[in-house]
Amino acid sequence: MKKYKWLLILGNLLVLLFLFNASVYKKETLLKDGKLILLELAPVDPRSLMQGDYMDLRYDISNTVVYDEISKRGFCVVKLDENGIAKKNRFQDNKTPLKADEYLIAYNSNSGWGINIGAESYFFQEGDAEKYEVAKYGGIKVDEDGNSVLIGLYDENRKMIN
Repeated sequence: MKKYKWLLILGNLLVLLFLFNASVYKKETLLKDGKLILLELAPVDPRSLMQGDYMDLRYDISNTVVYDEISKRGFCVVKLDENGIAKKNRFQDNKTPLKADEYLIAYNSNSGWGINIGAESYFFQEGDAEKYEVAKYGGIKVDEDGNSVLIGLYDENRKMIN
């Protein structure tokens, strides 16, 4: 019986390691191959006593959301302007229909508090808050399935803040 217990523990550990590495690989692929989209930010207070300095991000695309008219989970369909800044076209439940010049961003709605695209906090070194106060855009990379990863904050000239 002891022999099977250790085999079961080892098997579970291998499955866990496989799932973790698959998740890391998926995010790395998204960072490498994803499409850069800039989302206009709405201002929020950048301080947390427990976490240090960070910026709680709220995106302009969620300012005009009527929460009774959208699903709890779905996709925000955006179109990029000439500067690469996303403008919301619509919300939809599925990945289709999608025109050639439109992009998907997966979201979760949290009942009137906004939509969550999984990139709502940006942490930075303590004492650097002034540098990030000029942030006007959040830069995300998205894939064809609407998955997104925040890669940085950008100023009004669309230059990444380092």
